[in-house]
Parts: sequence; C-alpha cells; structure tokens
Amino acid sequence: MTKGSPTRFLFGDCELDVEAYELRRESQPIRLERRPMDLLLLLLQRRGQLVSRTDIASHLWGSDVFIDVDLGVNTAVRKVRNALRDDPDTPRYIETVSGKGYRFIAPVQAVAARAESPQRTTLAVLPFENLGGDPAHDYLADGLTEEVIAATGHIDPDQLAVIGRTSVNRYRKTAKSLAEIGAELQAEYLLEGSLRVEGDRFRITSRLIATHNQSQAWSATYDSQPGSVLTLQRELSVAIAEQVRLKVLPDRQSATARAQTQNAEAYDLYLRGRHQWYQLTPATTRRALEYFRKATELDADYALSWSGIADAYSSSPINGDQQPTRVWNVAREAVTQAVRSAPNLAESQISLGFLNLFLDWNWPLAEAAFRRAIELDRNLAIGHRMLGVQLSHLGRHEEAMRSMRRARELDPFYAMHHALSTLVAYHAGDYTSAIEFGRQAIVTDPEFWIGYFQIAQVYEHVGKTDLALEAISNAAKLGGGNSKTLALRGHILAKNGRADEAREQIATLETMARDRYVPPYATALILAGLDDREAALDWLDRAFDARDVHLVFLPIDPKWDPYRKAPRFTALLDRCNFHGK
Repeated sequence: MTKGSPTRFLFGDCELDVEAYELRRESQPIRLERRPMDLLLLLLQRRGQLVSRTDIASHLWGSDVFIDVDLGVNTAVRKVRNALRDDPDTPRYIETVSGKGYRFIAPVQAVAARAESPQRTTLAVLPFENLGGDPAHDYLADGLTEEVIAATGHIDPDQLAVIGRTSVNRYRKTAKSLAEIGAELQAEYLLEGSLRVEGDRFRITSRLIATHNQSQAWSATYDSQPGSVLTLQRELSVAIAEQVRLKVLPDRQSATARAQTQNAEAYDLYLRGRHQWYQLTPATTRRALEYFRKATELDADYALSWSGIADAYSSSPINGDQQPTRVWNVAREAVTQAVRSAPNLAESQISLGFLNLFLDWNWPLAEAAFRRAIELDRNLAIGHRMLGVQLSHLGRHEEAMRSMRRARELDPFYAMHHALSTLVAYHAGDYTSAIEFGRQAIVTDPEFWIGYFQIAQVYEHVGKTDLALEAISNAAKLGGGNSKTLALRGHILAKNGRADEAREQIATLETMARDRYVPPYATALILAGLDDREAALDWLDRAFDARDVHLVFLPIDPKWDPYRKAPRFTALLDRCNFHGK
C-alpha cells in the first residue's frame, strides 16, 4: 500500500478496509466472498463512474473462458447488494445502467494511507473506586474519573482514543477481569484507581495496565492536604495524563489543559452537580441545577457550571415536557455566560449548539458549534452525537450516520448513542439498521425509555404494529409520564384503525394539560394518524405559538410525509426558518 492510496472506504454505515480485505458494518465484519469483494472494491475505486459489464468480467475472471460471464456478473452484483442491504429498484449504493453496467452512487470518504501515522491506541479510564465506602464521597470519585478522562483525551486525539465515561461506568464494582474488560472495550490500556478518605485527608492510587498481558506500566500514590481537593484533582489528572503519554505515546507532546475554576468550593459544587445530572431524572436534574447555580455564585466565570445549567434547561422541553418559553431565556443566558467565560471549551460549544438546534432554531449556527466542539475535543462523544442529530435534521444522512458511528466508537455502551442512532437511521429510511440500533439501546440499558420510544416508531413505520405497541408501552412505563409516549401510542393506534382508542389518548393529554404544560405537537401527531389534516395543522400552529421544540422533527420525520405539499405545512416550515429544507 503506497502512501496516499486509500486504505479504507467509508460509505453509509459501512466501511471497506482494503488492507484487511474486510467489509464491516458498525465495526462488525460482513461475510463477502472474494469475487464480490473485488467487485465492490472496483466500484468504490471508480465511484460515480459507469463500470461496464465487460470491465467487471475482465477484472474478476481475466481470460477464464470456462464461466458464464453474464451469470457470474449478475451473481457477484447480487451478493454485493445483499451484503450492503441495497434494493436494486431503489438503490442507495449500486445503480444499474440498463444494458451497460453499474455505478456506485453513494457518497464515499476515501481514507488515504499515511506512512507516518502509527495505529491508534485506545485507553479506558475505569471508574475510580471509593474505598471508604461512604456514599457521600462517591461524587469525588466520579469527579476524579471525569477529570482524568478529560485530561487524557487531550493528549493526542489523532493517536489516542479515550473511551467515554458512560461505557466505563458499567464496570464499576465488576467481577470481570482486566483482560475481559479490555477485550470488550477493545482497549490496549486500562487506567484504574481508587480514592480513600480518612478524616480530612485523601489518598488516591492509580495504575496503568497493558491489557494484552495485564502487565503494570506505571503506578503512583498521591496524598492531599486538608482543603486541597481542587488542587489535588487538577494536578493528579494532569500527572496521570502525562504518565499515560510517556508510556503509551512517548514521542508525542501532551496537551492536557482544561478550563476549571480556581475556587475549591465552587469546584466541589460542580462535581456534586455533575454527579446528580448524570442520573437523568427530573429530581436529580433539579438538584444538579441547584449545585451548578451555587458554583456560579462563587465563581461567575465558571464555564463548566454555566454549561451544565444551559444543558439542563435546553434539554428539559425535549426530555421532560418543560414549557420552552419558560426556559428559553434562562438557557440562552447560561449559554452566553459559558461561551463568554471559555469560548474554547468544547462543553461551551456543545451547549451553544444544543440551544440553537432545539430552542433558537438557528441550524447553521448549531452545526458550526458542534463542529467547533469536535475540533476542540475530538474524543468527546457527545459532540459527534449531536452533530449527527443536527445533520440528520438537515437531511444529510450519510454524514449523520458517520458522526453517530464515531460517537458509538468513543462511548460504545451508552444507550443514548444507540437510541439516537435509531432516530438517525429512521430519518434516513434505513429501517433495518434503525431496528438493530434500537435493540442495542435496549440491551445496553433495559430501563432506558428513549430506546423503547425510538424503536417503537420504526416498528410502526415498517408495519410491525404489535411490536410497536409493546415497545411504546415499555417506554410509557419508564418515561415518567412524558407526553411523547402518549402521543406516539395514539398515533400508532390511529394508523391501525383504532380511532376510538387514539382519541382516548387525546383526552388523556387534555386532562394532563389542566395541571401542566403539554406540547401541542403531541395532539397534532395523533390527529395526523387519524388523517384529520386540518385539525392537525391547527395544532401545529398552536405548537409554533408555544415554541414547541418538537417542531424540529417536521422537516424530516416520515410521519409527516403526507403533509409535504400542503400549503399550510410548507408555510409553517418557512415560519420556523428551518434551514436546509
């Protein structure tokens, strides 16, 4: 393989590794025989060009005259299409040019070989263990884990990939061996540590393990003085990152800077807030906001805490039925503070992107913010995930699928990545992949309601009504009364001729609305299922007046395809100013 020649071709959710001579989907090998593989490689090398049947036959069989060329070409093309899940009548990848040959039509990213680039190394920072056993100190161990992940993630993103915190959290107090953990995470190195609190003193131990033979590459013990938790964690995270660099990437320079407060009490409050926020329940989110706000009262330029406030408010309408007009200004204020305090912090840019995606509806700015976040921290999985969601809303499906794949690589056991991959594949019309992602989300976290919700709408679209109703029932049980589950259930019932039951869901929403905000989009979705178009459009107008965040799904969700040519519907999209549609 010469320098500059492609070593991998990326397209859709697949990649062809030329050197390994392997086709993969979502990092999983796809079996393909030699001649179909050679055909796929030929089409990729000449992507966008017509490849004649004669050229294909010559490439695959040369001067072999003992084969039926037409049958052989047809068979090879069929096997490639089956491997790619490509429909010859509505092709995504391989187009038939009648009587002439074939053309590879999907966008392709060709990754060139670079002789100077060694293979990428993967590191997993396991959850630091709270040896004292006092739950009151769990947030300190969690905060240390997060800081070390952040510090090591900045060493050299091109050469060192660091697994996300959600995926490593599943190994808290695990009985699995280091070898098993390394194999599951596909990590060459594991960093494990512990925290012991004795009175007002802290002792932290850490060691770096090579997974191929479980040998110890480095270890150290650190002690703190009373009141020096902030200093200890900052210095320790940088020291550990430097040792990782020296042992794993000795010839690379380290860049481990991370914006953090100088106020020890504010830092402690931030750690407590993050500990609550990661539990993702309405009650813990409220407590997280209290901690974040107290932190910003002590340090008005604390960007990470402002980002935490912004994320909690910006996500509340989409995940928790908060009224958008009540949280919009406070979310914008928090984002403004975060970006002003630390414009080069990836978390600040993600908060800016989230606000512009769901509340401001300024999608070009949202995309720019997510891309900037990735530039600042390429190992931060949420940046890739949110860019994928944004690109999906813009109808740029191939790019969206690649971004989601990167998020899953960085944090493979986070159910949210798989659940939103379901959504992105659903928007792209790839329902087979959407169902696979949905199942993976549920397997990863059987109590994650969003996984059930996302797969339910895919099941409904492909006609698997019983599975759709079962999934949405599970989502409703786990979703804490979120209106989205009622709305989708009503839509599914309506689409399947159970109009009376669907209208019962509308009545339930009306009852709920007496006591709290209910997104108007929820009623509109059920009415759309009932094919009551004028009423559905009336409720969509109400949703616009309420600044309902769910309107962001209108440009791309196939449930609204029957409305695409309706003047009222297109006028609504214009008023929303959704770019790219």
